[in-house]
Amino acid sequence: MSKEVLMLVEALAREKNVNTEIVFMALESALASATRRKHGNEDINVRVEIDRESGDFKSFRVWNVVNDTDWLSEFQEMPLSEAQRHNPDVQPGEHVEEPMEPVDFGRIGAQAAKQVIFQKIRDAEREQILNDFLDRKESLVTGTVKRLDRGNAIIEASRVEALLPRDQMIQRENLRIGDRVRAYLARVDRNAKGPQLILSRIASEFIVKLFELEVPEIEEGLLEIKSAARDPGIRAKIAVKSNDRRLDPVGTCVGMRGSRVQAVTSELGGERVDIILWSEDPAQFVINALAPAQVNSIRVDEDTHSMDVVVDEEQLAQAIGRSGQNVRLASELTGWTINIMTQDQKHEKDEVETAVIRSLFVERLDVDEEVADILIQEGFSTIEEVAYVPKNELMEIEAFDEETVNELRSRARNALLTEAIASEEQVEHAAEDLQSMQGMDQDTAVLFASKGIRTVQDLADLAVDELAELTGIDEERATALIMTARAPLFQ
Repeated sequence: MSKEVLMLVEALAREKNVNTEIVFMALESALASATRRKHGNEDINVRVEIDRESGDFKSFRVWNVVNDTDWLSEFQEMPLSEAQRHNPDVQPGEHVEEPMEPVDFGRIGAQAAKQVIFQKIRDAEREQILNDFLDRKESLVTGTVKRLDRGNAIIEASRVEALLPRDQMIQRENLRIGDRVRAYLARVDRNAKGPQLILSRIASEFIVKLFELEVPEIEEGLLEIKSAARDPGIRAKIAVKSNDRRLDPVGTCVGMRGSRVQAVTSELGGERVDIILWSEDPAQFVINALAPAQVNSIRVDEDTHSMDVVVDEEQLAQAIGRSGQNVRLASELTGWTINIMTQDQKHEKDEVETAVIRSLFVERLDVDEEVADILIQEGFSTIEEVAYVPKNELMEIEAFDEETVNELRSRARNALLTEAIASEEQVEHAAEDLQSMQGMDQDTAVLFASKGIRTVQDLADLAVDELAELTGIDEERATALIMTARAPLFQ
């Protein structure tokens, strides 16, 4: 029998072109399954060990050792107290084994054993093919539509099957069996029973890879695609940068008589591609991205990571684009929120913002509107700027003398101090509320309150990762505090 085992393993390994160790493991799994059936209990844990040299095999009944209070299954678990009677050194989480009578290899249900072995080998073959494909590090997949399943396409490429979901196809794209298809490898799902490669034809990365294929200068490092944005099947924008001053990045990507960009457009079902010159200056980059619309002026707000872009009335529709497409793609391409407006709309917005700042200065600095307007005209917009800007800058304002400057700085600092005291009192009050919660200490309560978490309900509403990121505490501590805060909801 031992020789038969070794001969079977050798034959299967050669036939399926897999490592003999994989066949041994498959055979051990089949023998363990047969042993469970022989003993009439599929719930027990069985381990079979085949000697790789002689072909002899042994069977063992296996229990997982658990604390007596955690013991739930008599078939798979053994209480610690009982396990230590056999082995005093055993600990929870370890295993206890007991030899079992092995099945007769010649009398195993041959068909069942073969099914287990062949399934294991098929899984191993599939994994090997997948790994061979991934080792080539190809993110652009080319293959043939093998079949269609509920609108999804199964693509065969280099001996592997890949899934192109319906929602990852370009609009109005109708693929048929036998069609040649290119797509971007979006992710790998090793747990999937079917194709494990998931493809996309609408991802922004897809258009980048297509240009890399058509423009050799990109692969050579002379050109670089910095970002891309798409409305799949309709319009796209890519931002390009030249690493060689002698090279025109836009013209190079367009190609002779538009050949290169036309090849990409054809692959994308007629999707129009705007090639934008990338710039280190965010404002200039946004201006380039909004082309062909002409920009009159632009104002950058670093705090909100947004830009107000002013265009002429007749340019407004072009800047925004149909259904907001142009500004949406420009925003996605640049990473900035873009607000398109006319000169009149900008004037109205400026008046509203000026009124808010004027009200702030009048109320907090106890000055009249005339003084507030002077500060606004000189570029001041916050109390902090008035309080801490170098004194000589305030002295440069013709309408202010030294006495006025000193008084303004003093009032601004007093206003900030008053606000800080009020805020600290609020934090302390909130911290007292949080401290009433079990497991909360004073330092943590003050930390939470300073971050805007001022009630137990505020804490209960947060996710673990949000709390950890906001406060810097570890996830285990964050989980415990959030669950304590949520306890009354469950009750």
